Amino acid sequence: MTTTTMTSTSAASATTDSAGTAGRRAPRPLRRTPSVTAPPSRRDARRPGALPVRQGTRGAAPAAAAPDAVRRDARRAQPHRWFADRLLEVLSGQRPVAWMLGHTAGEAAYDRLWQLASQGVLRPPKGRPVPLVRGCGCRAVAPGVLEAFARVASGDASRALAFRLERGIDLRWRCTAVDTAGPSW
Repeated sequence: MTTTTMTSTSAASATTDSAGTAGRRAPRPLRRTPSVTAPPSRRDARRPGALPVRQGTRGAAPAAAAPDAVRRDARRAQPHRWFADRLLEVLSGQRPVAWMLGHTAGEAAYDRLWQLASQGVLRPPKGRPVPLVRGCGCRAVAPGVLEAFARVASGDASRALAFRLERGIDLRWRCTAVDTAGPSW
């Protein structure tokens, strides 16, 4: 009686005798090594105790998303810029109006935002680039009240966005008025 050994691509081997009956297969390994299953250099900044994500160096591409603490600090330092970006996303049709519900004060501001969004005043026509905030500024007219403006551009065309922010007793900024200038794209 002779036996021959055959190997398959799955690293399992089977034995057969001269009569052609199959023998037992060798057991498969139960675990894969960590170097095979884990990414080579993954660092998850969301995990407690993880190293902070670097924001980039000179000549390097900026990080895709900033950590929550950095975003909060930027919002506190420049609330008019934060609101300009959010209002543009709503008025250009990238986000629903309800997304700003917690960031508006009073029904009049929300209704005006709804009206402008439904008119599509900053929604670009097909083939035109997505509008971007090109400049933003503000003026403090009273303690806790900012009147702000933003220059919005889509390609070579530009429009103006004006809004008023008031700081509530909970120290959160809310939009109380919004308007746009210039015709639709």
